[in-house]
Amino acid sequence: MISSFKQYLVEETKTIYFTWGRMNPPTIGHGKLLDKLSQKAGSNPYRIYVTQSNDQKSNPLTYMEKIKTLRKMFPRHARSIISNKKLKTIFQAVTSLYDEGFKSVVMLAGSDRVIEFDTLLKKYNGKKSTHGFYNFQNIRVISAGQRDPDSEGVEGMSASKMRGFAKDNDFTSFSQGLPKGVSNPDAKSLYNLLRKRMGLKEEKFFKKHLRLEEVSEDRENYIRGNLFSEGDEIVIRDTDEVATIKVCGSNYVIVETSDGTKLRKWITDVVKVDEDPDYHDGTYNYKPGRTTTTQRKILTKTSVKKKDNRNRSMIKKPMTTLMPKRA
Repeated sequence: MISSFKQYLVEETKTIYFTWGRMNPPTIGHGKLLDKLSQKAGSNPYRIYVTQSNDQKSNPLTYMEKIKTLRKMFPRHARSIISNKKLKTIFQAVTSLYDEGFKSVVMLAGSDRVIEFDTLLKKYNGKKSTHGFYNFQNIRVISAGQRDPDSEGVEGMSASKMRGFAKDNDFTSFSQGLPKGVSNPDAKSLYNLLRKRMGLKEEKFFKKHLRLEEVSEDRENYIRGNLFSEGDEIVIRDTDEVATIKVCGSNYVIVETSDGTKLRKWITDVVKVDEDPDYHDGTYNYKPGRTTTTQRKILTKTSVKKKDNRNRSMIKKPMTTLMPKRA
């Protein structure tokens, strides 16, 4: 006997569609997932469940903050977004659906998690456990046609990337990850709420964040001051000559060699002495078989000086005769 209109709807449809995710924070990617869920369900009802995990790093927003944000961000799905603190696991969620009288359940998941959820849900079908009991006639897990928006490091927009933008204080990129219907004040409010829950300072002034394309890794490290500094000893790549950096320019350095010559070199034309492959044991003793230009100059000057001294020592000093003084 049908005792209520709700029971009548269940008896009529018997199949329900649902999705389950962290959505911390909700993104444009989650919006596509919910639209797909509604499309797949058709005339059947559908439900949206979010996890209740909460931590500063991966799940900064609280359960109720996510529910409130989702309903405001995706108003057409607001009625299907379930708020029930008793449903802490996906098994408790499907048990509640079974208790409502549904005979078949269809879950929509990211393409990378279909097998995982399909295996888990079917494993406990018909088995009583701590979550309760469910015994559906049919369980299906279908792909949303994209990877899970909650996955770490996925292509496109994901919750992990949004948390990264908030952490890096990049509001421009963060706002681009939200649906077009989200107003600027609402975007700023969510951005600051996320930063606050991550233990970061809230932003009051939002400047446009420009992200320039990196020219090269060496150039970026040089600009940050991680490559060269004034006073560093370097080796000039094309001559193997050891010199000292006197000036650090925009993308070049001015170096001074041992004989006082100053040269202008691109940052790619020089390398620190201790990073040169022929540098040995923290001294200028380069590996056998290779002598730097500076060493050759020093050796040449030393050899000439020693030879000159030997020649001079072989020359006898002339004898001097004291002439008598005139009377």
